[in-house]
Amino acid sequence: MGRRRLYQAPEAALGILAAIKKAIEGRDGKMLSSFYADDALVRVIDRNNPPSKPREIRELAAITTFWDDICSRAMTHKVDTTIADGDNLAFTQVCAYSDGTKAFCAAMLELKNGRIARQTVVQAWDE
Repeated sequence: MGRRRLYQAPEAALGILAAIKKAIEGRDGKMLSSFYADDALVRVIDRNNPPSKPREIRELAAITTFWDDICSRAMTHKVDTTIADGDNLAFTQVCAYSDGTKAFCAAMLELKNGRIARQTVVQAWDE
């Protein structure tokens, strides 16, 4: 008896995930912002924003500013692992600043009507 795949992600979710990967690795803040719903929420958890008090970036204008800032930095981004399960997407990425500092990020995204409605980011970096 062969292995059976229990779930297959819809082609649309896989397409969105591939486009997000391309935008992240290309440092394209405008493209990244285009994936979010107008009322989206991005929560960031890291050393400065612990789980009990995460940074919350609400609505498209603030999310656009967030991505424009990140994409303007002298650093590289490489998306490693991507997962799509229905309307839920996840990925990990490694980043490197020009001074050699490394960062790691794991992100979970929830889609509604084909747009990112909620995203949770957990990140750590060299100190």
